[in-house]
Order: sequence, then C-alpha cells, then structure tokens
Amino acid sequence: MREVIIDAVGAQGDGIVRQGPVFVPLTLPGERVTVKMDGSRGELIDILEPSPDRIAPSCRHFGDCGGCTSQHWAQQPYLAWKSELVRVQLSHEGLETEILPTFAAPAGSRRRVALHARGGKGGVRLGFKERRSWNLVKIEDCPVADPRLVAAFPALARLAQPFLEHPKSAPTLHVTLTATGLDIDITGVEAKSGGLSADARMLAAMAASDGDFARVTLAGEVVYMARQPLVKLGPAVVALSPGSFLQASPQAEKAMVAFAVEAAQGATKIADLYCGAGTFTFRLAEIAAVYAADSAAPAVAALKAAIGGAPGLKPIVAEARDLVRRPVLTMELAKTDVVVIDPPRAGALEQTVEIANSKVSRVISVSCNPATFARDARLLVDAGFRLEKVLPVDQFVWSPHIELVGIFSR
Repeated sequence: MREVIIDAVGAQGDGIVRQGPVFVPLTLPGERVTVKMDGSRGELIDILEPSPDRIAPSCRHFGDCGGCTSQHWAQQPYLAWKSELVRVQLSHEGLETEILPTFAAPAGSRRRVALHARGGKGGVRLGFKERRSWNLVKIEDCPVADPRLVAAFPALARLAQPFLEHPKSAPTLHVTLTATGLDIDITGVEAKSGGLSADARMLAAMAASDGDFARVTLAGEVVYMARQPLVKLGPAVVALSPGSFLQASPQAEKAMVAFAVEAAQGATKIADLYCGAGTFTFRLAEIAAVYAADSAAPAVAALKAAIGGAPGLKPIVAEARDLVRRPVLTMELAKTDVVVIDPPRAGALEQTVEIANSKVSRVISVSCNPATFARDARLLVDAGFRLEKVLPVDQFVWSPHIELVGIFSR
C-alpha cells in the first residue's frame, strides 16, 4: 500500500502508470487527488484540485456511513451519470434506444430503511454500516429518509434493546412507513438458543407501545400489533404482510406506475409478473383484466384481500407462483397482449424466454439492475421486439443504484 497522486485521466504521481481502472470512493471526474492505493482500489487522502461539480454533502455522516456515495456531486452531472450507467449496460448487449431524462426521487422521501443495532457500554447504537466495513455508524440524522422515520430513531433504538438479549444477536430493523404508522420486521436475532425470551418479548411490546408503532414482527412472527399496516396502491388499500416489499420512495413508485400505465393503454388482457402486493396491478386493472403472479404468497394474499375494496376495476386473478421454476408458459400467454414484469436483481431469464416465444405485443419491464435488464432485453429484441425507450429512476438517492422502466413492442 502506498500514497500516489492521481489526475483526471488516471496517471499517477509516483511515475507508475497503472493499466486498467482505479477505484477511489468520494472523488469526482476531473479531480486531482492524493490517494492511498491497495491494488486497484484507493482511499482518498486529499483533494488537490476539486471538480467544479463538487458540492458540500448534506449529511454530517457522509464519508463514514456506507449508505450514500454521491452527496458531494451536483445534481445535474450526478443524474447524467445515472443515465450513463443505463446506456453502458445496454451497449454491452448491443442495444440502443431513447433514454429519457432520469426521474429523481426527492431527498427525504425514502419510506423504507434497514437499521442495524448493536449493544455496548454506551447503550444501543442504531445505524448503518461503514464503507467497506462491518463497523456501525450511529445515525442521528438521515437526509435520504422520510423525516417521520428519522424522528423515530430514538424510539427504534429503545425497541432494539430487548432483541440484543443474546450476545450473538445482531438485529436488523427493517422499518417501513405506512399510512397507519411504522411497520418493523426484525431479523438477525439468535434463534438456536431458543429465540427471544418471554421477558424480552414483553419489553419489546412495551417499547413498541411507547413508540406508537403499528406492528413489530420477529422474522415475520408478530411480537406486537396495535394497528394493521396499510398502504394505498392506486385505488386499493392493501394490508401489508410482515416484511412486505414496497418501492423505496412513493414518488418513484408513482412515476414508474404512471409510465407503465401509459404504455399499457389499449390492452385487453395484462399479465403482471412479480406483482408483489399489487404496486402495478390495481392501476393496470383500470385498463384491462389482469393476471398477477408472484412467489411471495403472503403478498399475493394481501393483494387478493384488497380487490373487494377497490370497486370499478376489471377482473384480477392473482396466484402465488415461482416464476423461476414455473414461469408463465407461452401457451398461457396466448390471449395476453401486454406483460408488465418487475423481477428481483437477478432478472427474469426463464420467464423472458416464454414471453419472447409468445404472441405478446408489448412488454413493460421494470428493473433494479441494468445489467440483468439488458441481458433479458437482448432476448426480447432477438425475438422481434423493439426497445422503444427507457426511463431511468433514481430511487435510491446518492447511491450507485439506478432503476429503470423499459418499453418493448412488436
């Protein structure tokens, strides 16, 4: 490990030119910096010539907390970089299309956070992990999260205390802001020794009551519940199952759903695959009959239960189904003209093969991973689809992650 000076094009001040890229967090294109190198990675020591795009980060924890990587970058070049991430991944598969301006979720809009809890002499520390470390940064403020989540941090720390009962426990509080309050699912609690004791459960329930939380669950098992966590998805009100997936930002969700619904206009039958609790389903059912499928049975059950409370929709048929092991087959898509698909980061290779072989005329693909999106897009394009346009969505603000929605037609 040694200190070197790196300029905008990667030449190093020790007289050695490295072959290949050098990765230095917390720097910007065009800067000249002093870096301590370790292989192809470096740690920033000093900024000799800052970029004109460098701004003051909005969080006092930035640089220590591993959650954000780009708070020091001005908005316009930062969003252009997000768009470029999408373009590069598409180019790897030989794909070109119109890339629309990146939708930017506002700061303070994130309704889901995963907070790690650790015990010690100073009491409970609640926060996020350091960059490239298992160490914990105690978080007292977070400009990414909804202010109502931030205001609950002290109460969440008190809630975490009973879950540190076993010395091997390392609880993570998965906190979701719902219309009826905070829904908290806790994982990482030592279970081999018998799990949480009755006393610890009682203390957890008392802390949850004091914090006015809607529900607290331990790996899906209810520990405390004052109110059913509810969320509005289009015209429906859905009672969330413990640990349910939701888009991180309501504003980003609204933008993605609106984009998909516009592209689905004129459909007669829609398949909503990897539907979750119905993020897209209910709005799509305002257009046409919808078949919805997801491997998460509790989410599908919540979707089904909400159908009756959303009158005026076209018929919805929902099924718990593993779309990797049992994808919707080409013959099952015979009367479907639009498919909306929102798979996990691994993509939907098996399901995309069936869609590519079908008579479906339009595919609306939502993705949190441009690399697997591009891989699956290549299959559709080779089957005769045209990738019309892509909307990048910056939902995980100031992080390297970018989501997107792509429209395919043939």
